Amino acid sequence: MLRLCLASLLSVLALQPTAHSAEPLQVLLITGGCCHDYQYQTKAMKSAFAEQAVDVRWKVVQEGGNGTQAQIDLYDDPDWGKGFDVVIHNECFANTTSPEYIRRITKAHAEGVNAVVIHCAMHTYRASKVDDWREFLGVTSRRHEHQSEYPVKVVAPEHPIMQGVARDWVTPKDELYIIETLWPSATPLATSQSESDGSSHPCFWINDYGKSRVFGTTYGHSNETFADKTFQQLLVRGTLWAAGRLEP
Repeated sequence: MLRLCLASLLSVLALQPTAHSAEPLQVLLITGGCCHDYQYQTKAMKSAFAEQAVDVRWKVVQEGGNGTQAQIDLYDDPDWGKGFDVVIHNECFANTTSPEYIRRITKAHAEGVNAVVIHCAMHTYRASKVDDWREFLGVTSRRHEHQSEYPVKVVAPEHPIMQGVARDWVTPKDELYIIETLWPSATPLATSQSESDGSSHPCFWINDYGKSRVFGTTYGHSNETFADKTFQQLLVRGTLWAAGRLEP
């Protein structure tokens, strides 16, 4: 009986995110642009980390208005990512095209600034002709399908990020992004299927970019998704993994 109880306890604990360090997680959240309720999403993210007992020190940069084109002042500093364990990109600036501006961002990540990229970050700088941002993301996407409730198929159940994720999880109403290219440095963790043509697309993945770790998801359009407990669990575990703090 004692062994049975201990095994049950350990199985429950295994589903909880565990950090390697007792130090607070230093997170820079970059958000803003068109098409989404970024204030709610920021609040939901903070609540998710707090509910899962992860001590976070947040710096939130929400600049650039609510259009599709902006260059925020943060990136004028070549050391803009210094001092953070991970940077969360949850912005949407599809029509910003300057190669010099984009490379100021990707250079910091290539040199070791870990990242989490959410939803419209995949379409940010979409109009640019340079691929630096897309290589950093690990995926190339230029369009999405209609909103629906999409079943999520876990394809890497052994990965620490995916441990404890329900195998029958279906998203709240959200957008399925069409992934044109999965870069060689990226590894899919879960996929969803198009309701239009049946094609399968990565919706959660990891990417090795230079010296950094990147965790990405194309979901996160709706407030309902950000309020979903499974989505929150994945964001927290993915962020801890990117920061090098997640234990299986």
